[in-house]
Order: sequence, then C-alpha cells, then structure tokens
Amino acid sequence: MADPQPLPDEVPVLVAGGGPVGLTLAALLARHGGASLVVEADEGYCSGSRAICISRRSQEILGTAGAGAALAAKALPWTGGRSYWRDREVLHFEMPSEPLQRFAPMVNIQQYHVEAFVHEALQRAPELARVAWATRVVEVQPEEGGVLVEIEGAGGRRRVRAGYVVACDGGRSTVREQLGLQLEGMQYEGRYVIVDIVQKSRRPVERLAWFDPPSNPGSTLLMHRQPDDVWRIDYQLRDDEDGQEALKPENILPRVASHLRMIGEDEPWQLLWASMYNAKCLTLPSYRHGRVLFAGDAAHLVPIFGVRGLNSGLEDAGNLAWKLALVLEGGAAPALLDSYSTERVQAARENIAYGAKSTEFMAPPDFALRLLREATLRLALDEPAVRSLINPRQSAPVAYAGSPLNGPEEGTWTSGLAAPGQPAPEALLRGPQGDFHLSQCFGTDFTCLVFGTGSLPRALAELASHGIAVLDIASEADVHGQARLRYGLPGGLAPTGLVLVRPDGYVMGRWRGLDPAPVLACLQAKGLQP
Repeated sequence: MADPQPLPDEVPVLVAGGGPVGLTLAALLARHGGASLVVEADEGYCSGSRAICISRRSQEILGTAGAGAALAAKALPWTGGRSYWRDREVLHFEMPSEPLQRFAPMVNIQQYHVEAFVHEALQRAPELARVAWATRVVEVQPEEGGVLVEIEGAGGRRRVRAGYVVACDGGRSTVREQLGLQLEGMQYEGRYVIVDIVQKSRRPVERLAWFDPPSNPGSTLLMHRQPDDVWRIDYQLRDDEDGQEALKPENILPRVASHLRMIGEDEPWQLLWASMYNAKCLTLPSYRHGRVLFAGDAAHLVPIFGVRGLNSGLEDAGNLAWKLALVLEGGAAPALLDSYSTERVQAARENIAYGAKSTEFMAPPDFALRLLREATLRLALDEPAVRSLINPRQSAPVAYAGSPLNGPEEGTWTSGLAAPGQPAPEALLRGPQGDFHLSQCFGTDFTCLVFGTGSLPRALAELASHGIAVLDIASEADVHGQARLRYGLPGGLAPTGLVLVRPDGYVMGRWRGLDPAPVLACLQAKGLQP
C-alpha cells in the first residue's frame, strides 16, 4: 500500500503506529478538521485475528471515525456467553441489551477488518490524513514547540517536525523507549496459545469458555465465532510446556481437533494462524510527556479476559482526538491535554483491576487461587449465587469521577446515570426524518441537550452562536421516555433542564431550567472555546 506522494517535512500531529488505535485517532482528528501523518512499520494490515471483541462504546467511536457501516455489515453481534467446568455448564450470562439500542453489547470481528475499515474512512479525507506504510520511527527528539521525529522507509531516513506525537506503536513502543519511559505493574506467567481456524458452524455467536475440559485436561479454553467461518480458539499451556514447541502445527492440530470432537463440530477445518499470549497488567503513570502522548498498548497493557485491550485503546483515541484538535485550532490551551492523561490513566487502572481479577480466575497464578477456582466451579453446578464469580466482567465505559473537566450539577435530578463524568446515556428519539439514536448526535461538537416544553427558547440561540450544537429533546420526540428517564428529568412537561455533553459523548454538566449562561460559564471556567 505504498503512497507515491512525498511525505511532508512538517505535520501538526504524527501518529506512531497504524494499528486500529492509531488509524482511529487519525480518522477522529480528521473528523474535527485536524491533520495528521500516521507512520506504520508494517506494509499493511495485521495478520491473524488478534483483538476480536468490539464493545458497544467502541462501535460508537468507530462509527464517528467513519467505519460504522462497514463494521455493522461484517461483524457478528453477541449478547452473552456460557462457561463449562469439564463438560457441564456452570454459567450462562447475558449482557444488558434491549431491542431499541443502536448497537449490540459486543460484536466479534478480526482486527485486520477494523484496520481496513478505518483506513478506508481515512482515504475519504486525504487532505487531512495520510498513512506511511513500511515506515518506522527511529528517533524521537522533543524540542521547543514540537517534536523532531526521524523515520525510516523505503526511501531511507528522513526527519519530520511534528507539533505533537501520539505513540500508538504497541506494547514494544519505540517512542516510549526513546523517552526512557517504562510501564509499571505486573505480568502473569500463564501462557495461552491463540489460534484461528476456518470451519463452518451453526452455533450461535456467544463467548464460550471451558475449565479443565475433557478435550484438554488441566487447561482453560476459550472460543469465539468470527466472520468468514473463522473460529478463534485460546487455550492455556501447562507450566512445563515449551512455548516454541507449543506453536508448531503438529502440536496445535491435535489439541484443537480433540476439542472440536468433544463439542460436536465435525465439519472439515484448517489452521490459519497461531500466536502466544500472556496476561500483563501494566500502565504508564502519565500519558502526556510534553508534546508526546501515549495511547493504546503503548500506554497500557490489559489482560484479554473481559476484552478490555483494544476497546480501552479506542476509548483513548475518542478521548484524545477532540482535545488535541481543539488545542491545534486554538480553542483551548495545551493544558487541556493533561485531562486526557488524568482520565485515561484512571480508566486503565480500573480496567487493569478488573482484568487482574478475571486473569486470576481464568489462569490462577498459584495453588491457593487454583484451589479457590475449583471450589467455585464445583459449587456453581448447584448454587446459582456462586455463578457470578465466574463472569469475566466484560468491558464497559469508565466514568471519569473527579475529572478536572467535570462541571457542576445544579438542581435536583432523578438519575445518576447522566451525572458529570458519566458516559452520556443512549436514547431512541423521533425526529422529522424518522427515528434516530442520541449517540448519533455526539462525536464532533459540544452538544447541549435541552429538556424544555417542545419549543426551543430564543435564549438558547446564544449556545449555538458559540459553536455548541443544541438538541431540543421535546416531549413528542422522546416517544419512549428514555431520554427524560435516563438523564434524570421527572415525567411530564413542566420540568426543564440543560445537559452539556462533550464531543466524546461524556456528560460535562447539567442544570435545571433553561438559562444558557451557566453552560457558557462552565466552558469558560474550563478554558474551552468550542
């Protein structure tokens, strides 16, 4: 995928790493009018399924990035899963879902499809975003007013001056190494072989897990269906097994075949790809170092259990893009970028805490935890109250409690779902052009939700004049009553209120009444000029 055009000598933003996080960040920046150059060491999209489970929140972000339609057409949605101890079911879980929601709680799709869809979206804005494939970052030199980056590609080495660098270059980040930074935390010893096979199946799409299955005694095994008749299978190795030997096809094929026979999958199958993984709970203590910022695996490594890795990286991109774009266009001081680090470090620590708990159950690191897991699995056969301990705690958006961007909450509200720092609740509304989801209105601008009496007060035109999108949640539009209920307005026509939502879909503040002055004062106090 070579680009015949010469690379620029200077760019507002250089994104190191063209995986799903780096590409999504570039696409979101372009959506805000920000220009970037993505530098990717590989010649194209990744091989193998890699990250496969995309959360509802990530689907929203990818939709904003321009990849939503392609993702929806290809991905396989799912709402729950089953866990087995040996050959008996011990858990059947369902994630919160309802028919009126815009997205399924989770979809399965191979990472290379996500990369392709976002790259296609980038190509629709060539004046704002370019990708330099087969080009790697060699050296990073922060300097006054920018960052000097030496890159190496087919044409040799050259230097690019960037206003900002965002490191999305993975767990072995060159940018992180160049700045002398180290991830902090712990790494688990348990190893998993991850395998893609192609085999037709009629099984429903759900998360499947086996503990000590007869097909692979002593192991833990996971299965996910993916598009194109691909199964993703992860199985745990014993401590005494050699990792290099375990990745040889002659050792993979019998273990996979044994499990397929056990569950009755008898269609012909073929091995496509294999790799190895072990759980890591690591993060940088700060994601901003002057004009260099970190996102995705370059910033944090989270266990796969609960599918928080790529999803947390995409949330990094969604959080950072609007802030970086606002700084670039002069709508905020560079100090706004500190809030990116504050919020996303908090999110990483929460994801790591949940991931560690899941890892200790999926791959117990010591005898005591193995004994505890077996006792839990035995009890779960007959005691429903114990089964929640087996739940892998699927990825969910993190609330930014204590964020420096959180504004006030004035007046009485009946729900805490839309308090400042919370992800803005979804709602299905009805407009002149038909039904639409509230999340479709987020992604680019600050948005003020107006809960009024069905007609937009003239005073609110002042909000629009300051570049704030205004959405009138008139009683006749909220036909299902979801918006009023979830945003905390009592029923009926009399109660009024304003809710300010950030471009990344997080609530910033809410006020009873229809006076726009406190909304504008909140933005001014935070140093924001939309």
